[in-house]
Amino acid sequence: MVMERNREESVGVAQFKARLSHYLRQVRRGESLTVLDRETPIARVVPPGPEPGAIRVREPAHSLADFQLPDPLPYSTDSLALLLEDRAKR
Repeated sequence: MVMERNREESVGVAQFKARLSHYLRQVRRGESLTVLDRETPIARVVPPGPEPGAIRVREPAHSLADFQLPDPLPYSTDSLALLLEDRAKR
């Protein structure tokens, strides 16, 4: 799911404090917000973005068709022979 980040609103500190939940809902929807102190920008509230080293969690799968299977191996494998070989080593 990709959020749009194209709309930016400016709001004073007092109004931001008074309606904090409202503004945080807007940010959650992908909007950015500039907080002003006497018409001077002092902060920007933006939706979280990917951070370096962050792991992206994909949407849950609902069926096997949602998975992309890897390409077949370039050689044939006898899984029974491998299993018996592994058990013989133990």
